[in-house]
Amino acid sequence: MMQSLGRMYVRYFNQKYKRTGTLWEGRFTSSLIDSEENLLTVYRYIELNPVRAKMVLDPAEYKWSSYPINALGVKSTLCCARRVYLSLGKTETERMKAYRRLS
Repeated sequence: MMQSLGRMYVRYFNQKYKRTGTLWEGRFTSSLIDSEENLLTVYRYIELNPVRAKMVLDPAEYKWSSYPINALGVKSTLCCARRVYLSLGKTETERMKAYRRLS
C-alpha cells in the first residue's frame, strides 16, 4: 500500500511541477568540512541562504537560523560554541562582532 501511495504521489508531484523522474534522483552525498576555519564559512553560508532566497531581509529574521546565537548572543540549549568560534575573541561581545564581520 505504501509503495503504491508513493508512486501515485510521485506522478502527482511530477505533473504539478512539470518534471520527470524520481523525487530523489542521484545518490545522496555529503562532504566533510576539512578544517575548523571552513566551519565558520559553512555557518555563514547556511545562515545567509534565506537572505539570498529573499525569504528575509536579515539573517536574524529567519526562525530556524543559528545567526542570532552566533552573531547576537541569543542563548540556546540546541547549539554549543565550537573552538573556532571561541577563538574569534576573548569576550562574547568580541566574538559576536568578529562573527558579524565574516563574509
